[in-house]
Amino acid sequence: MGSAVEPISLARLALILIPVAALIVIQWRWSISSRSTLYGMARMLAQLLAVGYVLVFLFETDSALLISGVLFVMIAAASWIALRPLEAPGSHLYVLSLSAIAFGALPILYLATQWIIVIEPWYDPRYLIPLAGMIFSNAMNSVSLAAERYASEIARGLSSPEARFAALQAAMIPLVNSLMAVGLVSLPGMMTGQVLSGVSPLIAARYQILVMGMLFSASGIAAAAFLYLWSKRSPAAH
Repeated sequence: MGSAVEPISLARLALILIPVAALIVIQWRWSISSRSTLYGMARMLAQLLAVGYVLVFLFETDSALLISGVLFVMIAAASWIALRPLEAPGSHLYVLSLSAIAFGALPILYLATQWIIVIEPWYDPRYLIPLAGMIFSNAMNSVSLAAERYASEIARGLSSPEARFAALQAAMIPLVNSLMAVGLVSLPGMMTGQVLSGVSPLIAARYQILVMGMLFSASGIAAAAFLYLWSKRSPAAH
């Protein structure tokens, strides 16, 4: 392999669908509905194929306004998806989710891109969009876990402070696990991609440290902010 990642033909890429199909068969044999799996796979394929074309366009643009609009769409979508585990969350929880993810993610995105990597111009989409995507998606997952656990604990009769404590603990489990496992159990995607592209593993490790710090702090802060806002707005809400 050379200094650049080798392209994968569509025919070879299709081979990865074989184990996916095997899992769907297992679900069927165990009488587990595979509807969400099929929908998720179809949506993933469509979104990733489409985003490839979109990114080609965005990476060639020189419009700060356009990139800012893309970031807004990303964080707005993440805030909505984060509430998926809840039944009829309502617009008020969407506002809380949006506020929490923005509070947890945007300052850290600014710190990473403007003070650590120091990208020029500040809206360079080749850096800003991928990093924003990682931060927003991880903050989204943490808010989602926290929301589901908080609602469950309130439904069980716990007080708001007790439910908030349990929910934040649950949301932090995958974050702490990722810190413990990185480099030992897993080689993260960004570091893997850089190494495959010919970047020195030592340099790739520095970028991965940056990424892990971003994701851990943004996700934890977003989850804590969401739980704080929800509990203060309606302590008994579920």
